[in-house]
Amino acid sequence: MFELNPKKDYKVIGEPEDLTGAMELASQNRFQFQWWVLSLIDARPYGDKKKGKDTGIDGFIYFTEDRGKIGKAIVSVKSGKTGVKDIRDLGHVLEREKAAMGLFVTLQPPTRDMAKEAAATGFYHSVILNKDFPKMQIMTIEELLNGRKPKIPYQFVSYKQAERVDTPEPRLL
Repeated sequence: MFELNPKKDYKVIGEPEDLTGAMELASQNRFQFQWWVLSLIDARPYGDKKKGKDTGIDGFIYFTEDRGKIGKAIVSVKSGKTGVKDIRDLGHVLEREKAAMGLFVTLQPPTRDMAKEAAATGFYHSVILNKDFPKMQIMTIEELLNGRKPKIPYQFVSYKQAERVDTPEPRLL
């Protein structure tokens, strides 16, 4: 929003900077880990960062669809052991919530079966971009830390940038 870059314009203290730090955070507090992961991909936490019943949704990424409509991608974050069942579960959540896309983020590399299951869900077609995006994507924490971002149509920004106002220098009396 203010066109500032972490590590360049300001210093962030206490957030993981590598895979070891991410694993440590996950072992100490899985909810803090989940919220940290959501911040890496500009996702909104489900339930406003409140711990509660697991609905298979950890966060949302909103994006622009055709004619000003807003689409949503559901985000699921896992810090422990994962398998193809987790991908199937996310697929059911996408159907239940009528979401356009899903993003599965994991500490562990996905298995071949997980990748096949995600690929089998097909593609989401963005009318506004006339481009296909994988309907379900799997990303690792290591990929996110290396700068990779989810393949999502134009993300919807929920804030409006304030206009810059030049104010005169204060006068000393």
